[in-house]
Amino acid sequence: MSRVQSITPEKTVMAAETSAPDIDPGELRKALGTFMTGVTVVTTVDEAGNPRGFTANSFTSVSLDPPLILVCIAHEALSYPVYAATERFAVNILEDAQREVSGVFAGKAPDKFDHVSWRHERTGSPIIDGSVAWLDCRVHDRVDAGDHMVLIGRVVDFDHTAGNPLGYCRGSYLSSGLEQDAIPSPGQATCIGAILESDGRVLLIENEPGGSLRLPAGSKFGRASDSTSLQAHLQRLQIDAEIGFLFAVFEEDASGKLYVYYRGQIRSAPGDGAGVKLFPLSEIPFERMENRAVGSMLERYVRERLDDQFGVYVGDFEQGHVERLSPRR
Repeated sequence: MSRVQSITPEKTVMAAETSAPDIDPGELRKALGTFMTGVTVVTTVDEAGNPRGFTANSFTSVSLDPPLILVCIAHEALSYPVYAATERFAVNILEDAQREVSGVFAGKAPDKFDHVSWRHERTGSPIIDGSVAWLDCRVHDRVDAGDHMVLIGRVVDFDHTAGNPLGYCRGSYLSSGLEQDAIPSPGQATCIGAILESDGRVLLIENEPGGSLRLPAGSKFGRASDSTSLQAHLQRLQIDAEIGFLFAVFEEDASGKLYVYYRGQIRSAPGDGAGVKLFPLSEIPFERMENRAVGSMLERYVRERLDDQFGVYVGDFEQGHVERLSPRR
């Protein structure tokens, strides 16, 4: 029989003694949001037999023997009383194409299950069709921890596919297939660049003193041994950088040239000089960018960087769309 247990007074005292009294919850949320996770929908059935579910990325495996997993549920969540009482639940790990499913279950609509195809498996908890994997569980334990309940489940049945899972980081979806979307057509000219940051400053290259500015780029991502690659360009500038997530993919209407830009962090650089300039986010002279579309992209980067909520732009020079996660409720 499952139970709700509380953290012991001794542990509470220790936590109070060791935690910093001036932690900013908003900044802490941003720090925790840098950890990449998958996206799941946790489902169960309430006492009246109605299916219930919510979107969660606070999911992890606990043990293989016995087979245990856990999810965390906020005490203030509307569905908290249901999960505090249920003896069964399922975790549906969403596939790359199920962003709309995530959005549906992140909301408060009472008819969530009318918008997805689902079925029952062993425990009777709803299993969402198309999920990259699902885990059907009996409740093993419950632990109250701060403003959340940790719900630990013992896996009694599961299945998985070869699909790509949907990811989440810093308030945005991450797609393992985005890089494939950025592959150019045969013979298509490309520009592969990076927005590189160090201590709140963005690296730009000055074409001549006081002249136009550009981001580091090459005709391909490539290796440092390929003189036309982005990596070779960075090496010539004596910049050691870690290239991170895809940020924008767009085409130039007139030439059909494909532009692909990534986000990254500078590990070491020679500093200002030899055409390399590091501009604080609030002082970037966008009007000096040699390419209007790249300048607009950089403006979006600054906005999203300050909000710490990135998306991926896909389109052309004139119009496109930014993929980002719907606000969670």
